[in-house]
Amino acid sequence: MKNEIRILVVDDEKVVREGCRRVLTGKGFEVLLAENGQQAMDILADSPVDLILLDLKMPIMGGEEVLQQANTLYPDIPVIIITGHGTIDTAVDCMKQGAYDFITKPFQIDQFLLTINRAAEKRRLELKAAQFQQENIQNLYDLDLEKSRLKTIINCMANGVMVANRNMEVVLHNPALMRLLEISEKIENPISVTRIINDAALRSTLHKILSGESSEDAFFSQEIKVAKNMLRAISAPAIGPDAEIVGTVTVLEDITAFKKLDEMKSDFVNMVAHELRSPLTSIRQQNSVLLEGLAGPLLEKQEAFLSRGVKKIDQLLELINDLLDIAKIEAGKHVQRRVPLNIDQILMETVELMDGRAGERGIELSCSCEDLRPIQADPKSIEEVFNNLITNAINYSPDGGLVAVSAKGLNEYLEIKITDTGVGIDAEELPKIFDKFYRVKHPKTRQVMGTGLGLSIVKGIVDAHHGTIDVESIPNKGTTFRILLPVITDSE
Repeated sequence: MKNEIRILVVDDEKVVREGCRRVLTGKGFEVLLAENGQQAMDILADSPVDLILLDLKMPIMGGEEVLQQANTLYPDIPVIIITGHGTIDTAVDCMKQGAYDFITKPFQIDQFLLTINRAAEKRRLELKAAQFQQENIQNLYDLDLEKSRLKTIINCMANGVMVANRNMEVVLHNPALMRLLEISEKIENPISVTRIINDAALRSTLHKILSGESSEDAFFSQEIKVAKNMLRAISAPAIGPDAEIVGTVTVLEDITAFKKLDEMKSDFVNMVAHELRSPLTSIRQQNSVLLEGLAGPLLEKQEAFLSRGVKKIDQLLELINDLLDIAKIEAGKHVQRRVPLNIDQILMETVELMDGRAGERGIELSCSCEDLRPIQADPKSIEEVFNNLITNAINYSPDGGLVAVSAKGLNEYLEIKITDTGVGIDAEELPKIFDKFYRVKHPKTRQVMGTGLGLSIVKGIVDAHHGTIDVESIPNKGTTFRILLPVITDSE
């Protein structure tokens, strides 16, 4: 293995120089040779050297003068004096002037190598220490530069940033945070989170993150109100070097304008839907009068045209009703009356109502209820949920099959399942099925009419009742929707 240490041997005796070269090269050292002091100084000026073996008695420039110049110009290079028995006192004086050690001629190889290795190891450690020091200086510079960049970025952000430690103290914030929280006084970190965050729900979220109740990669999004403004707060754990939660990071965004736009959109949808529903209802009633023959007999072709027209009007009315339902859900006004409710009767009535349609399609429709407990719910909304899901199950089972509706008690929840053996839903479509206006595409169900709002309404109603809905599906085998609704507890 090649040794990284380069040794300069300075001696006017060729035998000594060549002897040192053979021994040291055999041990992996790189060796340079000089026959006098002046030549040694020229080599030092041109080539980096780690260790000097220096004879004292030489022509042109002696060892003591070389030592003096080397100590001045290259103070980090260890110098080992080569001396004869008659100059040991001089060698000792040289050590007082800064030489590392001395060895006497003739050399004893073991003692010679021991001294060389000890000096070489000293040089290695010094070089390593210098490297570490340089790296440390560079790292500190990079860290300071990165902190300066980070501070500039954070301070220029339009969103508010708040970093808190495990003691719920703010250790970093930007001017945008103070502006969004409408705090005019100058805040010096660290300061308690409770001093600047008045929203109890947000403080509770930060406590939850610090307690480790959530996963390390989880984040929480919630809306808080500050004066007349609405802010979205997104909070996540701050992870330390040991993968432990060392604090929290919260980003605040002003969504007041978006809320106003959303409200304007809902008002517009409400207005348009109401304005459309009245004339459409009147047109449908008039067409129904004609179809019933109350205005005189109709020819077969006229009756067919009117029937198609009534069907299209019904589809438009269904769309309008769905839009109104969506607007109410987004405004939090869809579920208005909650009473203790046993859902078995609603389920049975809905299944009975759908039985005729299922029979026309060759579908067996079944319903089972087991160990049910009352829930606190709006009967009309719950009926709408079942109606939507069972209708979908029938519509998306074009080849017949089975639609099974079941409900049973599950600890503190009521579990309702609607299972069909229809066309199923592809895995990539599953995350989108609750989006507004999204409809599952399948060659066998192109004739199924709908607005794409039904499942969005279902999810909105379930969420408003503090429940959950999820779906499992296998293409060409069937789909299962599963709803969990909290039951009424003894304390309620």
